[in-house]
Amino acid sequence: MTHMDYEYTLLGSSMEDYRKRPLKLQVDDSPMSLFAVLEVKRDPLHLHRPWPRCTLGCGTSTLTCFRKVKLYSFLFGLAVMFLIVASYILTGDKKGLLLTPSPYHFSTVPNSGSGTGPYPFNVSSAKDYATVKLVVKNIASKVEFSTTRQLPEREALLHSEPHMFSVIPHKFLPNVKNPCWYEEHTGNISRDPYRTNLYARYSRRFRTVFEYLRKAFREHLYRRGGKYYRIRCLPYFYIIGQPKCGTTDLYDRLQLHPEVRFTTFKEPHWWTRKRFGIIRLSEGFHDRYPVEDYLDLFDLAAYQIQDNLMGNAHSGAPEQHNIIIGEASASTMWDNNAWAYFYDNSTEAEAEPPFLIQDFIHTLQPDARFIVMLRDPVERLYSDYLYFGITNKSAEDFQDKVSESLQLFEGCLTEYTMRSCVYNTTLNNAMPVRLQVGLYIVYILDWLTVYSREQILVLRLEDHASNRKYTMHKVFDFLNLGQLTEQKEAEITKSPASNTRRPADKNLGPMLPVTKEILRDFYTPFNKKLAKVLRNDSFRWDNHSELI
Repeated sequence: MTHMDYEYTLLGSSMEDYRKRPLKLQVDDSPMSLFAVLEVKRDPLHLHRPWPRCTLGCGTSTLTCFRKVKLYSFLFGLAVMFLIVASYILTGDKKGLLLTPSPYHFSTVPNSGSGTGPYPFNVSSAKDYATVKLVVKNIASKVEFSTTRQLPEREALLHSEPHMFSVIPHKFLPNVKNPCWYEEHTGNISRDPYRTNLYARYSRRFRTVFEYLRKAFREHLYRRGGKYYRIRCLPYFYIIGQPKCGTTDLYDRLQLHPEVRFTTFKEPHWWTRKRFGIIRLSEGFHDRYPVEDYLDLFDLAAYQIQDNLMGNAHSGAPEQHNIIIGEASASTMWDNNAWAYFYDNSTEAEAEPPFLIQDFIHTLQPDARFIVMLRDPVERLYSDYLYFGITNKSAEDFQDKVSESLQLFEGCLTEYTMRSCVYNTTLNNAMPVRLQVGLYIVYILDWLTVYSREQILVLRLEDHASNRKYTMHKVFDFLNLGQLTEQKEAEITKSPASNTRRPADKNLGPMLPVTKEILRDFYTPFNKKLAKVLRNDSFRWDNHSELI
């Protein structure tokens, strides 16, 4: 494999190579291996080398003295390493952090304020308010949309994910609504097939599910021609976004439909994070989750599909089995941040990901369906801040973080296109609030480059909150689900809302009016374009409704 191939390829030829390959990261623009940071070089001990006399209370034992010297040196080295890492964190250096490599680094963000620093804004003052409004105006002047993009070649996708494409077939079982297939099982049938699953390893509360799956595995092995086969499935549909827009409530209600099953838990985040070994960026990189670990999450539903298939086969019934599987990860629509770590072969002039999540899904599942739940991006951002914020949350703190994020976004636009900035990993990690998640139209347009409008259902949380029966019927029709009894429909549509704002966050009150005005100005051009593309003016969010 050439050096370029190594930089560009995500998966190696073996699973062990895939999980353990060192990551090439950057500090101050110089490439380094993450493992090199932790490596302690052990030179052979040359006993003929003259050593200085030890005075650390070692007595007459030279070997004991030497061991103590090594111990103290090692501890001193750890302390120095800790201080270096702490200095990066405490000084807020957003240019060369170990875990934020980028195809480019920002120069100092232009400051049109008081001149005392890049973020000294207090928008309650007339001067700073005018400055932030100018920042938003500058951003609006550079907003541009492209309905086309250069799609990657199929060969490039296959080259970047050879293992995934070798595991999942091109065709699925006939007479089954959900995409499923039989995979030959070549291992010992008495061994635990889930023993290496990383979801089970890192998620204690889901180990009970895997305990059940272990017991059901051998019962569902299908034997034919002296070989064993296991059923595998992908989702029929995906709930792909957005965060704090009601995806949990939609997931909980859909679970109650007798024809719908989901993964063993909500939000596996495999496409956007786990397959890259990302659990939380603040924690660095873990082992990468192979596609088999992801497919295991559908086994519970797959076994039910298989049971039904076998029942139909024994009875001679030819009808199609109608159970479908869904996957709900609110990061799937927008989170392509991993590209800068794994796919960064672009030049600075391009500065955009060569592949997007939907490119891979479309190559595997061109007929898949997607559900998107959106809300007023201004309210979404505040809800996001309240939910993911840790300490010192307040309307004033939110105001400060919004001002800083707007300046960072404007700074990016001075050199790069709007789309490049939306997908810029360094910018996204640097902004203290996730402005980019509310730029719905950018992501929708990119999804429409590979999927048709009929395959993507876009809903508004405001509509869902006011009339759940209406939105759920739209979902049922979109997924071609069967009719429900009145009792079952009432159970699905009248149950309490899920994942609402926590009482402690409600006590903080709404955002400041001036913050809302600034954010309204920022998101307006994006909302207008979204409404035009979807042919629905309600996505402009002109009527400013606030959800609790």
